Amino acid sequence: MWCNGAVCLPLVFSCIIFIKAAQTQIIDRPNVLLIILDDFRPAINYGYGDEKAITPNIDQIVKNGYFFENAFAQQALCAPSRNSMLTGRRPDTVRLYDFYSYWRHTSGNYTTLPQYFKQHGYRTHSVGKVFHPGASSNFTDDFPLSWSDPAYHPSTDEYSNSPVCIDLESGELKRNLLCPVLPELQPGHTLPDIESTEEAKRFLQTVGTDPYFLAVGYRKPHIPFRIPMQYLDQHSVSKFTTSDLDYPPYGLPTVAWSSFLDVRNRDDFQQLNVSFPFGRVPDDFKLRIRQHYYAAVSYVDDLIGQLLKAVDQSRTIVALTSDHGWALGEHGEWAKYSNYDVAVRVPLVVSAPTLQPVRTDRQKIENVVELLDLYATLVDLAGLPPVPTCNVKRPHKATTCTEGKSLLPLLVSNSSDYSGGEWIAYSQYPRPGTYPTIAPNSDEPKLKHIKIMGYSMRTERFRYTAWIRFDPVKFKRDWSVMYGEELYDHSIDPQENMNLIDRAPLAAIKDALRAKLQQQFP
Repeated sequence: MWCNGAVCLPLVFSCIIFIKAAQTQIIDRPNVLLIILDDFRPAINYGYGDEKAITPNIDQIVKNGYFFENAFAQQALCAPSRNSMLTGRRPDTVRLYDFYSYWRHTSGNYTTLPQYFKQHGYRTHSVGKVFHPGASSNFTDDFPLSWSDPAYHPSTDEYSNSPVCIDLESGELKRNLLCPVLPELQPGHTLPDIESTEEAKRFLQTVGTDPYFLAVGYRKPHIPFRIPMQYLDQHSVSKFTTSDLDYPPYGLPTVAWSSFLDVRNRDDFQQLNVSFPFGRVPDDFKLRIRQHYYAAVSYVDDLIGQLLKAVDQSRTIVALTSDHGWALGEHGEWAKYSNYDVAVRVPLVVSAPTLQPVRTDRQKIENVVELLDLYATLVDLAGLPPVPTCNVKRPHKATTCTEGKSLLPLLVSNSSDYSGGEWIAYSQYPRPGTYPTIAPNSDEPKLKHIKIMGYSMRTERFRYTAWIRFDPVKFKRDWSVMYGEELYDHSIDPQENMNLIDRAPLAAIKDALRAKLQQQFP
């Protein structure tokens, strides 16, 4: 017998009902297109209001749906952020803070977002950089568990960090940060994101009538800025300016500093002789970095436009986000690798056939949300059985669950006033010590070198961060040893340039935020 409350049916009869219902649901279920950008701060014109951005295709996604103004990643590094987002669990649960371990072997056999859709009758396909390739996804992008087919990686990926940038003075090929190119003259006569777009279009043309979950991961605007040079024409360097905010925050603890080692390692940057770790980048080069970043944004926006032409959006949920943000000189930094808003804030845009905005002024959702909330949200939007919340005391348990929450109530309410949950975003970043170092790499420390973990929480008004002792062998936190604290008040300092941790009038607020953060990460 099968029973549901007071109703009991013979098992065979109940199975027939379930199968017929499931078949009907599969036919009616919407497709899902998940677009993941890399190092992409919310450089979007419409909605997000970045006037320097030229993003007509992303703008259209925003216009057709809803966008979250305050969405935050769980760690400002590619592999940990992507694994957190796609498993719906925090980096401390996945136990990955670098690139070198696979969560199914080292933490738990967790059900991923694409795996959940696959288990419910969807054909799942990965194109480009979705999971971070390599050890952190078992060198298979978690195939065959997450994907119906082997994940696709562009053949030209292998040249992404090769000396393929033409030095205008010497004519030599360099490993530059600024790398405008002619794609037809590059190895393979194309670029990775162009290849990924073509593969995604091929999949859409051949997928048939089964519902699909397609994830497309674009590599840009991640450095180096190896992009078709014509996009620089859209962004004259003259429209960019230097900023009075390009300096480390007042009261910055050195443990919080990102020394942007990956940028320093590029040939053209090395010629600047910027002192390590706090030297300032020359103004003219700052402007060119900003120009190339926005050109890379316009480049990937064009590719997204090509992709969307192949999508039946009347039957498809479209979600666009990034693994984390990227600093363009804020705090004097040119990278991610931190807990600042600019490093962990991401765009999060969702459109769905059943969620047509009734008023344009209700498309912006201001609640503070987390990137790991996307898992439960897409499941609910697709009408699949809801994913339960993980046990707070046992988040490592290998059951199908998520540490995030569904954002569907915010979308359905058409309002940012929905009060059905606690709107706090938690992020974290590891360090090998209190002062920036080249070896071990203080921006990307390997697990064995981690001695400090910076835990950060973002509320509507404040960001509070505590840098505490961390044991990378036992994965234990020690709140009795603190190496630095930060407190930023967004009501007066939205750029997070004044660390107010020592201000006596804010002592009670600091203590309350610290207690809440310690409760979240005991």
